[in-house]
Amino acid sequence: MRDQAYRLRQMVSKYKNNRMKIENKPNSKTRVLAITSGKGGVGKTNFTINLAISLNKLGYKTVIFDADIGLANVDIALGIMPKHTIVDVIKKEKDILEIITEGPCGLKIIAGGSALEELIDIKERELYELTSQLEKLSETADFILIDTGAGISKTVLSFIEAANEVILVTTPEPTSLTDAYALIKTLIISNYSYNKINLVVNKVDNYYEAKEVYEKLNRATKRFLNFELINLGYIQNSKLLVESVKLQKPITLLHPNSSFVKRINAIALKIVGNEDNSNDNNFKNFIERFKNYFLNYSK
Repeated sequence: MRDQAYRLRQMVSKYKNNRMKIENKPNSKTRVLAITSGKGGVGKTNFTINLAISLNKLGYKTVIFDADIGLANVDIALGIMPKHTIVDVIKKEKDILEIITEGPCGLKIIAGGSALEELIDIKERELYELTSQLEKLSETADFILIDTGAGISKTVLSFIEAANEVILVTTPEPTSLTDAYALIKTLIISNYSYNKINLVVNKVDNYYEAKEVYEKLNRATKRFLNFELINLGYIQNSKLLVESVKLQKPITLLHPNSSFVKRINAIALKIVGNEDNSNDNNFKNFIERFKNYFLNYSK
């Protein structure tokens, strides 16, 4: 009981410090996290939504950019219908702040969908207009979570390589691990500019299974790619999640004291605690990498 009370006091103290930091800081160093997976069906979108809500509850303004081409489903999971998407920004019909859809707990969503396919053939002038619009997000967000598509398509890789940080979601299934390894290998071969990939193991029965999955994948990446993964955390199987999906209500709000939500909150606190204070230009760097990727690709 003493250990639990001590850990609780630590979490509360950390929350207060984070809150003070947000309220007192003159300029927001917006952090951009690409949340991705080697294959579909690993729970990536539900993880993204609940992580965003957890960050919001810690006092961090969070935006989800739904960047899953053709399969965008953040809005479906939340039971909302965005009126506009990023295509309205590309066509100069809307300002990016006008297309933001409000979600629960102050969560903000930018719908992408099939419009993202147009990025591959985007003209240079349109690209500069889009990046200029994206820069406005730093005024309203502490975190931008990019829910990418699964796999290794050009658009998925573009968001991963542009982001400041990457969270790779996998499960214990052999196909999920194989595809996760393939994604990591592709990033390494393509000279992935950041040397950190955070791993979250989803749909496990307990801590020991999660630890075994992390160690198995990490051994392979260290041996064959000379690359070490960061163990960000794990999430257990939960029947309550099935209920929340059917109701189109985030489990973070329906069952805030569940083991699922406790693991999400632990991951959120770990992300907040891992802020890189040495880099004051996180968002600016994201914009530059995003722009350079599509400029180089179109040549």
